[in-house]
Amino acid sequence: MRTEVCETFGIEFPLFAFSHCRDVVAAVTNAGGLGVLGAVAYTPDRLDEELRWIDEHVGGRPYGVDVLVPAKIDESARRAGRGEGGLDTMLAAVPAEHWSFLQGLFARYDVPLPDFERARRGNARGAGTQVTPEGATALIDVSLAHPIALIASALGTPPAVMVERAHGADVPVAALVGTAEHARRQVAAGVDLIVAQGGEAGGHTGEISTMVLVPEVVDTVAPVPVLAAGGIATGRQLAAALALGASGAWCGSVWLTTEEAETPPAVKEKMLAATSRDTVRSRSRTGKPARQLRSAWTDEWEGPDSPGALGMPLQMIIAEGAMRQITKVAESGNPGARALANYFVGQCVGQMNAVKPARQVVYDMMREFAEALDRLGALAAD
Repeated sequence: MRTEVCETFGIEFPLFAFSHCRDVVAAVTNAGGLGVLGAVAYTPDRLDEELRWIDEHVGGRPYGVDVLVPAKIDESARRAGRGEGGLDTMLAAVPAEHWSFLQGLFARYDVPLPDFERARRGNARGAGTQVTPEGATALIDVSLAHPIALIASALGTPPAVMVERAHGADVPVAALVGTAEHARRQVAAGVDLIVAQGGEAGGHTGEISTMVLVPEVVDTVAPVPVLAAGGIATGRQLAAALALGASGAWCGSVWLTTEEAETPPAVKEKMLAATSRDTVRSRSRTGKPARQLRSAWTDEWEGPDSPGALGMPLQMIIAEGAMRQITKVAESGNPGARALANYFVGQCVGQMNAVKPARQVVYDMMREFAEALDRLGALAAD
């Protein structure tokens, strides 16, 4: 294909695959798309290790990195990121009632608690200090030390340091947006590629649907290229995205049920059985609205006894360690853990009904895309 992003990045198919799994990233890149590694809460050393593995497995083909640099975080986390008080400062910012609620939740669902103090400090070290401007800057530097073709800002306008360092290395910057106004601000900040992500998407997302958002953003930022995101899992949907003016698609959820995916087996099983109605936007995992599988976890945090989700990254300190334990116990068949288990996923989960290799997903989308074009061409000919 010859869309603008295909020519810019030297890819055969305008499909960008966001995944936390390096195997998926490499598989999609090698199949003709562009894999993008989500580096949320990575340490610099861990990210360097993952990128070295990708370098060795893509043979010089293009791939990217997505770094979470939130514009708004809890001030205690910001101080900890600057070295002012460290983990103790961050842990002290989590109210006791939230820890009590979490302990009660485990008890009600008969899920054994891990070593609680060790888990709390580990969560603060990972989910907390890495999701700060200081932590993200270190990940940006690691990313740019590798031959990446793209760096993306997953949440909010990228800081000037990200744009400056990326452009200094001749690496384009992408950013996700949920409104036309967000897109306008991103372009003003120097972003080279806009990802217009509709409310159907998994993870952090707004409320405007992809069908409405994409043409609004395309018209707002032209001639800057736009990728469509949110609810795209088939070649037909990719064809629709291009018809709306996008130059390609950014897909995340569809890779979660692939053979290579990092998705825990118990959660993958829930996804394969889910319908498009089985997701919810909830602050219960990160502190910001993020679409995920609806489960007992999301229901309990929205329930009348909940103390309410905290801001980012404090809610992550509570949730991510808890979910690791829940997922681990769910694999043993524990019914309470299986009820609580969930993961970020979009409404297209209702179309994710079979486990396939990531490469096959790409090929299926290419075939469906060609069939959609033929169908539209036949209508025009008539």
